[in-house]
Amino acid sequence: MTVLDAVRGPEDLRNMTGDQLAALAGEIRTELISAVARTGGHIGPNLGCVELTIALHRVFASPRDRILFDTGHQTYVHKLLTGRRAGFAMLRQRGGLSGYPSRDESPHDLVENSHASTALSYADGLAKAHQLRGEHDRAVVAVIGDGALTGGMAWEALNNIAAARDRPVVVVVNDNGRSYSPTAGGLAEHLAALRLSHRYERALATVRSTVTRAPRIGRPAYELLRRAKRGLKDLLVPQSLFQDLGIKYVGPVDGHDLDAVERALRGARAFGEPVIVHCVTRKGRGFAPAENHTEDCLHGPGPYDPETGAQLRKPGTSWTSVFGAELVELGARREDVVAITAAMLHPTGIAPFTQRFPGRVFDVGIAEQHAVTSAAGLAMGGLHPVVGLYATFLNRAFDQVLLDVALHRLPVTFALDRAGVTGDDGPSHNGMWDLSVLQVVPGLSVAVPRDGTRLRELLREAVAVDEGPTVVRYPKGPVPTDLDAIGRLGGMDVLAGSAHGDVLLLGIGPMAGLCVEAAQRLRTRGVECTVVDPRWVRPLDPALLEAVAGHHAVAVVEDNSRAGGVGDAVARFLRDHHDQTPVRNFGIPAEFPEHGKRAQLLADFGLTAESVAAELLDLLGRTTDAERSPAQSA
Repeated sequence: MTVLDAVRGPEDLRNMTGDQLAALAGEIRTELISAVARTGGHIGPNLGCVELTIALHRVFASPRDRILFDTGHQTYVHKLLTGRRAGFAMLRQRGGLSGYPSRDESPHDLVENSHASTALSYADGLAKAHQLRGEHDRAVVAVIGDGALTGGMAWEALNNIAAARDRPVVVVVNDNGRSYSPTAGGLAEHLAALRLSHRYERALATVRSTVTRAPRIGRPAYELLRRAKRGLKDLLVPQSLFQDLGIKYVGPVDGHDLDAVERALRGARAFGEPVIVHCVTRKGRGFAPAENHTEDCLHGPGPYDPETGAQLRKPGTSWTSVFGAELVELGARREDVVAITAAMLHPTGIAPFTQRFPGRVFDVGIAEQHAVTSAAGLAMGGLHPVVGLYATFLNRAFDQVLLDVALHRLPVTFALDRAGVTGDDGPSHNGMWDLSVLQVVPGLSVAVPRDGTRLRELLREAVAVDEGPTVVRYPKGPVPTDLDAIGRLGGMDVLAGSAHGDVLLLGIGPMAGLCVEAAQRLRTRGVECTVVDPRWVRPLDPALLEAVAGHHAVAVVEDNSRAGGVGDAVARFLRDHHDQTPVRNFGIPAEFPEHGKRAQLLADFGLTAESVAAELLDLLGRTTDAERSPAQSA
């Protein structure tokens, strides 16, 4: 029986010996490397926080003590220590363990977060609640990566935490010098300086051991020097901005020295005021392929070989790589094209542009709001910025898109990766709201490509716009085979059928192929469909009115929330032009879908050729009694 076998919950850690804890750390790393190799997931960040997580659960009594993890992909060790080891067999799969904290899984998971820079705000609120309820024995701990400290929301929270000496919050900075890739910005440089400066600690230790031995005056002299240590630290190390905020700073601590981390955490808990514990860790610790992986220390790979770390890549060209290649082509033709990333150089496909044009790329850290308004400044300065984001992270910068970019009619292009259903990473990562929230932004144009050729084409068109912002959005995964048009109607592509038929079927971006297949199914039942890809879904092409003429119904199929999406926009467009043709919208329901494969989730939402064809048959009254479900018959 291994040490890990004996761990059913955090309480099992409390009486372990040092040797047992060291063995446990090794067994956890072995378990994670093996389990994540089968399913894929965030192996690098979790290997780096093994000792830190063990220490947290030895010092604090979760769930009574509140432990919050920022960017929740670093919670695999936490899950192993809180009774969820068996779930790793189906990590990030339908019916299995979530790759992020999940309130449905365990009372030890408080928030279902994966967006960075939020944990400190949760912690501030919890500390206030405990104070008001008289629950002074409950600790609040926020574990935040150094990359997440590049987000402005973290500093808004720190400002409040620092202001309340009577509301203790323990902030653990897990400093591995990286977010996805090496952390960018002045804060990263400051942490690096703290990481590398031990002169202060050595000097203070020397003073302590020498001065206190002096007869009579030793102890008072040392106390005087101790009270002056702030000035001493200013002389010997870069000034600690944390202490400037009025927060007690402890560190740097070797995050892989379990005893040192535990001592620091126990001291922080006993202090009774807000404390920052700065732990220096190494991403990918204990797994050489991750430690030596120069791109991102195997941050979040797919399935891989547990011996070599070599990723078992799926065949096919990804949407991300097509975008990246076309961006390089645009950069070669236009010197005014620049790129912005929010700490996701490789995941968003901007890395090739960096290699070709290193002076024209700006990594702003995990700071999407700043990224957007900085892009506005670049555009004001005569450049055309392309901002590469995951669609889900654009939610964080809506105000900036609306009032900093669109209000000023600035030519900024947003490339939204992972749009629609992403699947494995769960509800927070689905990019299913952008086509809804962006509908309200005046002067914004939105393109949705159906395949790789159209992605290149629409990106070129977007960057050619010289007044007002543009968006090009595309999903995760491999691009489908090109689907060529058989005709053109205005700026829209006709993919199947003719100018007349029973149903005008609008396939939005990657849903276009599904619509062509649904039309083929319907044709066997005597229903004629015209399939159109609008290409630009905002503003809608005036030729849509011509396309609708001669059809009995319109159906819109989109990989976005049905609420306020393209389907609603089409219905509104027709009403505004006094066209009474009924519109049926197929999309994602207004809910937070569970994690699972993209194909599984699309099938759940009825976004398959078979489901779309069946519903349209029913809409047209062509469904036989035998085909109707009991619910439909009722």
